[in-house]
Amino acid sequence: MIVAGLMSGTSADGIDVALVRIFGHGSNLRLRLLAHEHFRYPNAVRQAILDAMNASAAKVADLARLNFLLGELYSEAIQATLKRHPMKLDAVGCHGQTLYHQGDAASFLGRRVATTWQTGDGSLIAARLGVPVVSDFRPADMAAGGSGAPLVPLLDVAYYSHRKRLRVLQNLGGIGNLTILPAGTHLGRMERVIAFDTGPGNMVIDGCAQKLLRRPYDAGGAVAAKGQVIESALARALEHPFFRRKPPKTAGHEQFGREFVAHFLRWCGAGAKKRDVLATATALTAVSIGRALQQGLSIMELFVPFSRGRAEYVASGGGVENRTLMRMISEQIQPLGFRIVASDELGMPSQAKEAVAFALLAYQTWSREPGNVPSATGAKRPAVLGKVSYP
Repeated sequence: MIVAGLMSGTSADGIDVALVRIFGHGSNLRLRLLAHEHFRYPNAVRQAILDAMNASAAKVADLARLNFLLGELYSEAIQATLKRHPMKLDAVGCHGQTLYHQGDAASFLGRRVATTWQTGDGSLIAARLGVPVVSDFRPADMAAGGSGAPLVPLLDVAYYSHRKRLRVLQNLGGIGNLTILPAGTHLGRMERVIAFDTGPGNMVIDGCAQKLLRRPYDAGGAVAAKGQVIESALARALEHPFFRRKPPKTAGHEQFGREFVAHFLRWCGAGAKKRDVLATATALTAVSIGRALQQGLSIMELFVPFSRGRAEYVASGGGVENRTLMRMISEQIQPLGFRIVASDELGMPSQAKEAVAFALLAYQTWSREPGNVPSATGAKRPAVLGKVSYP
């Protein structure tokens, strides 16, 4: 069947649509990316999303309207993609826009509650496109005792596993996350897969760029490339409790959003040069990724450095376009023996990967097959994910 995967990530830069042909099940599952398009959010919509994320207060009416508005925008994005790449669509997998994610239970009204919220109405998308829509994937994993994230590891196993090479899949979205695939991993053998969020990907870098440069991001890492890392601020940022937690773990605006960016700017100092602040924010992402990878390898009792050609680090997501970030990550990863590869080199465009993942997850749900990887999310059992909306 042909499934459209929809992804709009924590950076809230826009909507990715992937049209994917998927067939088979289990070890015989196969998928092929047919087309990918990216649509930027209108500025006012992006700002409304950023204002709603982890907000201490918000109007219920505005949140309800945003839910339906995003449903319309998602529908229009798929329609525009199909106009450019005509084909018959069978289903849609829509991640939705995350407004709040709390994977660990916390006290609320006398009970311990974990929760997540991805907005963008699936029923509206189904009505507009005339095909079933699977959405709201994370709660089923949380109901099974997981943290609701990461959910991309199923695609990592299905697409990137190698018979002889260990591969680490690193996504560089607003938040960074990695999946470690030992050699020989496949869909029938996923018990050794480890995946977790590493901390900020582009989120702190973008937050600093917006505050200091009045730009959405530091294009190509050009400003950071001219700066020097403020070591005291980097050390202070790395003291965040998230970095000390053991996997599985997830992060978002709740940990590294506007409140963290405000603290980070203070740690850098009022007189700090803008380029030095951006260099330090970029180093925070790179160093936290290096430490997270070592933590994950230690948990799996894998010894480093690896022999030449036996381990690959595959990067995807918007952060791949940040040359300064990729250079800093290389400095952290290469001493461990990894060959660094862009996802595009393996046939999967970096920007398309997460949208493809949710097309696959929708296919699994439609087939009544599990979509989570319990060793990655911490769930007690495999779970069929998502809710189905019919046209």
